[in-house]
Amino acid sequence: MKYPEINPRLFITNRKNFIKMMDPNSLAVFHSNDEFPRNGDQNFPFRQNSDMFYLTGIDQEKTILLLFPGCPNKELREVLFVRQTNEKIAVWEGHKYTKEEAKKTSGIKKIIWSEEFDAALTEVMTYADKVYLNTYEYIKYFNEVPYRDMRFSHEIRNRYPNHEYKRTAPIIASLRTVKSPIEIDLIRKAVDITEKAFRRVLAFVKPGVMEYEVQAEIGHEFAINRANGHAYLPIIGSGKNSCVLHYIDNDQVCQDNSLLLMDFGAEYANYAADLTRTIPVNGRFTKRQLDCYKAVLDVQREAIRMLVPGNTIDKLNGEVNKLMEQKMIELGLFTREDVDKQDPENPLRQKYFMHGTSHFLGLDVHDVGSKYEQLKPGMVLTCEPGLYIPEEEIGIRLENNILVTDKGPVDLTANIPIEPGEIEKLMH
Repeated sequence: MKYPEINPRLFITNRKNFIKMMDPNSLAVFHSNDEFPRNGDQNFPFRQNSDMFYLTGIDQEKTILLLFPGCPNKELREVLFVRQTNEKIAVWEGHKYTKEEAKKTSGIKKIIWSEEFDAALTEVMTYADKVYLNTYEYIKYFNEVPYRDMRFSHEIRNRYPNHEYKRTAPIIASLRTVKSPIEIDLIRKAVDITEKAFRRVLAFVKPGVMEYEVQAEIGHEFAINRANGHAYLPIIGSGKNSCVLHYIDNDQVCQDNSLLLMDFGAEYANYAADLTRTIPVNGRFTKRQLDCYKAVLDVQREAIRMLVPGNTIDKLNGEVNKLMEQKMIELGLFTREDVDKQDPENPLRQKYFMHGTSHFLGLDVHDVGSKYEQLKPGMVLTCEPGLYIPEEEIGIRLENNILVTDKGPVDLTANIPIEPGEIEKLMH
């Protein structure tokens, strides 16, 4: 692994918390992610299923976790199944977990080769009444590809139709949204690496560089600091591209007097950072760019103060929309009279600010959690208001990562330059 060993206490505690929320006489099964084919004989780089990693710390394909706390056979109450290696696999693919290594990483005492899973399943299904099945549930996304957990869900239902089946997702989501101190430290490390990359970019960007060159500088800094890589496809958009929310082509030249919007974050030990900064390509904001920048920065500061226990992302979005609307009036994008006459179903502000302000952050950049649930201490969220004026080629988004605590919001990205004067100073 690129990252140092994680304290297995994290995964032991996560499993204990999950088991506490299971119904009596029930079992749960979790599978690792598939290896997805790229082309020819190539696969895309493997990335572990976040739920599997959360419960085991195992970063390897063809892994299965079985939890059955009430199983009469004590040997099958908590079992990790890992891929059995051999000399040929070692030569072609490299090292795989030994049983002892898997035990040390996960804190699970019973390690069995994956090939023996079916036999174990046959036994435990004779004792269990209910089965928890793991599937990926995210409100804005549906995966048409039948991934490993989904395939297993279909197979076991056909094989054992008389059992009662339940969802792991509500339990896992309720646990994963609140981060432990170990997890917060891992996110901080991802943020620290992201900061290094941003400072590197500030010293590199100038008129004439290509967007993909900026991306390369970021990737280089990630690699030399032991990051897994990018937590998501980076957005490096200059000029008019700064107004495209999910612009990932990153293939245009950065022109003099234009802005460069960069949305990127390191993934460290599978935990994500998520940063957005907008800088002037030539190192100096124009007056209009600066006015727009300060407007977004002012709103972000107000929004961060709202990330406190008891609030919700949904309520935050409503308040930020009002703040952004006022800023747009001050910037001359429309008038208060225009707002009074607007269609309530199609507010004027949506032309210039059309996305939410926050999302949960953790093992996934858009981590599990609902915008309607009340915030709790230990949750980590982004805060990212934006302003997009395509006709002026001004796209500005500022995104920080915030830890919710009983004593107020803690900005994990507080050391990353955001003040316009500091950015200009660092670019010259």
